[in-house]
Amino acid sequence: MTHLLIIGGSDAGISAGLRAKELDSIVDVTLIVADNFPNYSICGIPFYLSGEVTDWRHLAHRTAEEITSTGINLLLNHTATMVDAINKSVKVVNQQGQEQWLNYDKLVIGTGAVSVQPRIKGLDNKGVFLLHSMGDTFAVHEYMTTHQPKHAVIVGGGYIGLEMADALTHQNINVTLVEHSPTVMKTVDSSLGLMIAEKLQQHGIEVINSTEINTVEQQGTQLVVTGSDGFNKTTDMVLIAVGVKPLTDLAVSAGLKTGIRGAIQVNRKMETNVPDIYAAGDCTETWHRLLNEYVYLPLGTTAHKQGRIAGENAIGGNVEFAGTLGTQVIKIFDLAVARTGLRDFEVNDARLNAVTVEFETWDHKVYYPGAKKLQIRVTGDSKTGKLLGAQIAGHYQGEVAKRIDIFACALFHGMKVEDMSELDLSYTPPLSSPWDPVQMSAQAWVKQVLNA
Repeated sequence: MTHLLIIGGSDAGISAGLRAKELDSIVDVTLIVADNFPNYSICGIPFYLSGEVTDWRHLAHRTAEEITSTGINLLLNHTATMVDAINKSVKVVNQQGQEQWLNYDKLVIGTGAVSVQPRIKGLDNKGVFLLHSMGDTFAVHEYMTTHQPKHAVIVGGGYIGLEMADALTHQNINVTLVEHSPTVMKTVDSSLGLMIAEKLQQHGIEVINSTEINTVEQQGTQLVVTGSDGFNKTTDMVLIAVGVKPLTDLAVSAGLKTGIRGAIQVNRKMETNVPDIYAAGDCTETWHRLLNEYVYLPLGTTAHKQGRIAGENAIGGNVEFAGTLGTQVIKIFDLAVARTGLRDFEVNDARLNAVTVEFETWDHKVYYPGAKKLQIRVTGDSKTGKLLGAQIAGHYQGEVAKRIDIFACALFHGMKVEDMSELDLSYTPPLSSPWDPVQMSAQAWVKQVLNA
């Protein structure tokens, strides 16, 4: 019997364990989880703090009972502290400080990522929070309940920062969002970043760009946040959301090689440089399907796929990760913004003959009530006509996520932009047009670029 040991109980680790048991019901799978919350949706945290999800338990993709019912052994509240790759064993310690060694035949490391702590003085002040784990979530929730803050400063205009700006506004907390870049949400091009900022401002959120926060000082019961260009704001609480970094200390101590931003180097079978040790998820590098190179792009969807591959290969499989396209979507109030493939600056870095065309149209036939505008950016190679990327912004009920997924499928299969017109897409006036907006935007690109 194969003894499969998995470190990490989030997306990658759970997916590895479930896939292994799915393929071989007698494989012995033990999952080491540092806390008491296996397979919880970190992406759902803002919606719990907003009050839209009323019970934190609902954030569990699966309960502990559902996981163990598959035959997986859950070792909760245990932290892996050492990997002995020679003797194939892992030392774990529980919350009482008791240690034990667990043997393995195959090991999967899915330790994930941790919040980046920027060089800001005063991050240890009461009322200042990072937000990445369930423990962080409970701390923020308790503070909001007991202190009833009226104002918050959010440092970071990425996914978590934007979603938390929405969440706190739902709780009638005034928000100032500070981003060091010229626009928020750097994962999309600046024109859509400006659209997001406008939406935030419409909901009373103060957006400050091109500003770096330096200090957070306690003054009485409040906090004073200062930064570049004379930024000074008195507030009740501060959320730091400037990104994540791979959690790889354990892997490094075991002799695993790391690369981009310190992430574990893996091949497309999720194998590391150490025999019988696999790694997956936010702690690893990710193969990019378009760039044909490794990047660091931590996404829950990617972690699920990589974990599934690691679990299968750990029990004798031979499958490879197909690669990421960086497909993402976010909802900010009633605005949805999505992207897939390469953005303008990535295209330029790759030295491709890229042209981006921005196109605006309605999400469905305008004669049917409720039609909303969609802003679509299509990027393609002007020499080959190959699709390279797409971005969409519009009302969240305008099927933004569905439509970015059409572009993602086209990218996955290497389609040309003009081939999008041949797709057999669904149509009814309340939901689309005979030519879907995806196709109309592709046709606009062809007209401007290939037929110029």
